[in-house]
Amino acid sequence: MSTEVVVRTGLTYGASCKLMDVYQPAGASKPLPVVLLWHGRGPDERDVLAPVARAAAELGVVVLVPDWRPDAPDGGLTHLRESVVFARQNLADFGGDPERIALAGWSLGGKAAVAVALNPTAFGNWRPQAVVGIAGAYGSAAPTTGTVPIDDVRMGGGLLPAVPVWLVHGTADPVVDVERSRELRTALEDQGRPVSLHEVATDHAGVIMTEFVPEHDRCLPSTADHAVEAGSRTAHILARAVGITAQHSSSSSSSSSSGRS
Repeated sequence: MSTEVVVRTGLTYGASCKLMDVYQPAGASKPLPVVLLWHGRGPDERDVLAPVARAAAELGVVVLVPDWRPDAPDGGLTHLRESVVFARQNLADFGGDPERIALAGWSLGGKAAVAVALNPTAFGNWRPQAVVGIAGAYGSAAPTTGTVPIDDVRMGGGLLPAVPVWLVHGTADPVVDVERSRELRTALEDQGRPVSLHEVATDHAGVIMTEFVPEHDRCLPSTADHAVEAGSRTAHILARAVGITAQHSSSSSSSSSSGRS
């Protein structure tokens, strides 16, 4: 049974005064785990992640979704840093547990999130409890670190402490090929890092329960079976990354994992 979700929209965070939405499970009697979820390359597109954020919150996760601008002069680094600071300082106001924060992102946001876990110096050496990369590519420089995540892994960086890496990717993704997540999984496996890859039968938008609508030039919520199934799978992975083990049955996904759990 799904939990009722309270959505707090348009909160201002950081000196840049960007906006953030918070998806908060209602009626919790104790602090809940938190996911800070970054959108992709489109500037200020936190609304795109609304379907998957709500689905994760229904499983008992506080989900924070900030706007940020990848087209900013610094590639959005300031906004992303400010969102982390805001999350860490204000979790109690949203019923969140500061000891259980996962960092996640979709597309470019996924690369940005994974990079922080592997090379956290740009974030004051802060590391999340876990990191979730959704339909990301990891072979070019990330806006958070300026380094290439897969190179950071292959050079042995970020081994202590080992942050569990959860990857989700659509097998029919025409924007970022699923091979990009497979490559990162293999690199992490080679270093003995905890990693899992969950492949779902959908595309780049479907993995977050949306579809790209050309006339709007953005992703909007989708009711297509493949998107609903894949987005639900992604929500469950977000929940599992912070220790919630709600069951999800799927006939259209596969996973593999290695390393320590």
